[in-house]
Amino acid sequence: MLMWIIITALLLIGMALIIVELIFIPGTTVVGLLGLIFTIVGVVISYQHFGSTVGFYILVASATGTLVALFYSFRTGAWTRFSLKTSMDSKVNEGLMATVQVGDEGKTISTLRPIGKAEFDGKTFEVKTSGNYIAEGEKVKIVSIESHQIVVETIN
Repeated sequence: MLMWIIITALLLIGMALIIVELIFIPGTTVVGLLGLIFTIVGVVISYQHFGSTVGFYILVASATGTLVALFYSFRTGAWTRFSLKTSMDSKVNEGLMATVQVGDEGKTISTLRPIGKAEFDGKTFEVKTSGNYIAEGEKVKIVSIESHQIVVETIN
């Protein structure tokens, strides 16, 4: 009786980990591999303790059960309540671009490598350089504004 509990637990844990890998955290493969290992260990133990006939039935049952569970999970949308339904459609510096223009001077409030923050007329903006490193506290000038990106260079 104890062996049946161990085999059932290994198979259920393996199946759950495989489903978690495919539905919740795709791409990590660690959880999926653990699920596969648990399932294989459960099948191997069933072969060792109950013989090839019972082991084969357990193998077929676990494979069928996993496929049915995966099909049911995807088909019914059972996992949609866990999925992210909102999206971000805002842009950096959106709505603030009217307050700055090419030629404005300001000061970096973070290191620009090449992207960071700078302050112009008391307002903070995300800015970038043309590839240069600019330290915090340096005076900068806006050289261009391209689709919500402010490009700056140091003032000599």
